[in-house]
Amino acid sequence: MADPASALPFRTAVASPWKGPAAIGVVALVVLAICSITLPTFLVNNLIRAFLYAAVALTVDLLWGYTGILTFGQSAFFGIGAYAAGLIFTHVGFSFPLAAAALAAGVAAAWIVSRAVSWLAFYHGASPLYASVVTLVLPIVLVQCIYSGGEFTGSSSGLSGFDSFDIPLEAWFFIAGALLVLLAVVAWMFVRSDAGQLLVAIRENEARCEYLGIDVSRYKARLMDACAVIAAFAGFLFACVQMVVAPEYAGFVFGTELVIWVALGGRGSLIGPIVGAMLIDVGSAYLSGNLPYVWTLLVGVAFVVVIVAMPRGLAPLVAGAARQVLPRRRRRAAPAPVTLVAAPPRGDGMLDNPHVALSIKQVQKHFGSLKVLDDISFDARAGELLSLIGPNGAGKSTLMRCIADGAERSGGTVEIGGTEIRTLAPYDCVALGVGRKFQTATVFESLSVGEALRVARYRVETPSKWQRDPVLALPQPALDVLRLTGLDRILDRECRYLSHGQKQALELAMVLALEPRTVLLDEPTAGLTKQERTQIGEIFVELSSRYRMCLLLVEHDLDFVQQISSRIVVLHQGRIVMDGGVEEVVHSELVRSVYAGGAHTAASQPEADA
Repeated sequence: MADPASALPFRTAVASPWKGPAAIGVVALVVLAICSITLPTFLVNNLIRAFLYAAVALTVDLLWGYTGILTFGQSAFFGIGAYAAGLIFTHVGFSFPLAAAALAAGVAAAWIVSRAVSWLAFYHGASPLYASVVTLVLPIVLVQCIYSGGEFTGSSSGLSGFDSFDIPLEAWFFIAGALLVLLAVVAWMFVRSDAGQLLVAIRENEARCEYLGIDVSRYKARLMDACAVIAAFAGFLFACVQMVVAPEYAGFVFGTELVIWVALGGRGSLIGPIVGAMLIDVGSAYLSGNLPYVWTLLVGVAFVVVIVAMPRGLAPLVAGAARQVLPRRRRRAAPAPVTLVAAPPRGDGMLDNPHVALSIKQVQKHFGSLKVLDDISFDARAGELLSLIGPNGAGKSTLMRCIADGAERSGGTVEIGGTEIRTLAPYDCVALGVGRKFQTATVFESLSVGEALRVARYRVETPSKWQRDPVLALPQPALDVLRLTGLDRILDRECRYLSHGQKQALELAMVLALEPRTVLLDEPTAGLTKQERTQIGEIFVELSSRYRMCLLLVEHDLDFVQQISSRIVVLHQGRIVMDGGVEEVVHSELVRSVYAGGAHTAASQPEADA
């Protein structure tokens, strides 16, 4: 493998990431100031409410549109902030210190509830459906608590007539609008940053993120907390300006309306949900009085049409039309080029491997009475390329899962670099030095090659939350893979446009970006051409011999295994039937008989390698 070009000795200068968004924000604030004194009072009042609703819709877009968490519970956090103000102003009184206390109480209560929701919905292994169910129940439970509060909470009538800030309506218009502008600018900066790319990565392939060492549950919980606090703050302002709070502002119907607004406007676009929320809310104020049922029917029909025919909403259509009209703008918006450099070796890096990299002792996996793995024991050493072969249904991929995820096995022990993994989650196993490549290449289709590699470095190097670094530092093995396969020349290409072989190479580079000591390779040559198989075989040999990694390879092609392996373990019906040198295993009668009976075995035993 050819040596890579020398790394750049410096990082290129980056223009301030806030310059463009700040300019747009200033223009928006000027427009708000002009509109506050020129628009009619009725419209100003409606727009204040619409601004606050749009701020909450923005949090729904961050959770659902970008991260894939379909939430119906943002209305509950909005209601918590509103009721914190209403309860204190009604039963204690109004003053600036009391207003600050109400705001603090609302934000704190929303954060505590968000913590509880995250604990219920985002634990390791939880289905994404859990989050939707929990957030759907949340506003229902909250509204029932409000009803049960009697006179204290106002029950079904809510609270009204309390004192609030003595501020003109025009000032409230500017405050609410400025809040929306600020949130939009900050959100825009975040989703376009290196750290913001992780939102899309989680939405597209949560499992791959965990096997890249990312605690997805924690990341989603933090995002939920931030969005809950924002919604509570918007609810507090709503109570202050409207001087009325009611259960419907915290209810399931409002939570569903937020989802509808985001869907209609265009989830994953930021501006779409804002426009959708404002248009529908203001339109409702003008039309719902004259056409109450027809207006609701029109919104419902539009929602169904968008979900079926335009799942990304109206924003992509508008953006596509704009690109046709403004082609120069499209070119200017192209992603900035990324420069690859070699990352400095870490103290616990790959060249400092322990002698025994992987130790498996009496590992078992069973589903009821069905034993998929039975008493599997072997050691793998640094610099060893150990191939695990056997017919379909032998349990090879199941063993891979047991090594990379502490919760998978039913018994036995797995030690990585001398540390037992116990019941650790995949992201914790990655921290011990394990990298896993799946049989089917798992990349992030909507991200570019460079962005996918940046996500893979998340555990090693904390990315910026507000900008994109033009320099991407990768360990030498990952750079070697990229340069040998030509991926280093197409870093700005979206992963969806890569060939099968390129996706396999990219996933391997992503795994190597973790700087692992032990690499698990599950049929990495499946679907590759002969030239690609030869190329990837050379890469594996280089990783084991030059970088002293321990490679555990699952493979069916005995010719390929024979060419690159230093040792072979044969697995059959969940047991090790042979463990020895390459020539000894490949030419043994036992292996021939195992493969000859593989079709019968696969037909008679449930497939465990899926």
